[in-house]
Amino acid sequence: MTDGNFGKGPGQGPQIPEIKLPQFRAGGVRVVLLLVLALIAAVTSFYTIDPEETGMVLRFGAYVRSTDPGLHFKAPFGIERVLKVPIERQLKEEFGFRTTRAGVNSQYATKDFGGESNMLTGDLNAAVVEWVVQYRIVDPYKFLFMVRNVEVTFRDLSEAVMRRVVGDRTVNEVLTVGRAEVALAVQVTLQALCEQYETGIKVDQVVLQDVNPPDPVKPAFNAVNEAQQEKEKLINQAQSEYNREIPKAQGAALQTVQEAEGYALDRVNRSQGDAALFTALYEAYRLSPEVTRTRMYLETMNQVLPQVQGKVIVDDGLKNLLPLLNLNQAKTEGGK
Repeated sequence: MTDGNFGKGPGQGPQIPEIKLPQFRAGGVRVVLLLVLALIAAVTSFYTIDPEETGMVLRFGAYVRSTDPGLHFKAPFGIERVLKVPIERQLKEEFGFRTTRAGVNSQYATKDFGGESNMLTGDLNAAVVEWVVQYRIVDPYKFLFMVRNVEVTFRDLSEAVMRRVVGDRTVNEVLTVGRAEVALAVQVTLQALCEQYETGIKVDQVVLQDVNPPDPVKPAFNAVNEAQQEKEKLINQAQSEYNREIPKAQGAALQTVQEAEGYALDRVNRSQGDAALFTALYEAYRLSPEVTRTRMYLETMNQVLPQVQGKVIVDDGLKNLLPLLNLNQAKTEGGK
């Protein structure tokens, strides 16, 4: 009998076919490895910095130097690594909204960012504040190595400062006349904190994109605004009427006073003149009574005679006055 291992000797197992691998020369493998290493070294040794950037070179994770825009060399194989920082570009952080499409007709998304924009004012009213912080990186070393997660920290600082500034003002100031003051106060305070934390960031501008009351209270707020606008309108109308009537009344009063003063001055001057004339006449009469009496008579007649319509001049030696009186003419006129 056989054990099923036909053609095999005792104690031998099944035979496995022999596979022959291709033979490589040791020199060829070395050349290929050198070429691969050379290619990797060439790829990892050169880098380019754009005009708006600066390069921060790290060697085994430690900062060693910075490089200007252009083509540069670094140690290959990951020995040196380059971090590019845009120092000439103005960056921005948006709060309460995000720009989904920039352009002439920009589109914004605000649905999922209510936690950033909902704020409480100093008079315990709610306001929805959306703002933008524009900044530049002025110290790339501080920006990369002095603060961990500097961009997150900067956003947290911006939101904290905005909430504090808004919390110190009334809702009317935040929504209307105080917006510029709020933006300036946030910019100044945020810049001071950035310098204190050594973030290497310079805040260029803080812009309040949109400030509104929350949607549930918008109707009531609009009604209050309309009432305030009506109040301002009435006040302006009253002020306009006041400015028109008061100067007119003041001018009329001043004219009346000046006329009264002029009349008083005229009466005083006339009285003084009459008194001086009487005194002068008296002195002349006292010196020459007859001459003065004759002169006064003649002056009086000179004033009276021109006003008399019919005049009859008689002589002292005239005996008969009747023929001189035209009585018939008067009778004839009466008969008619």
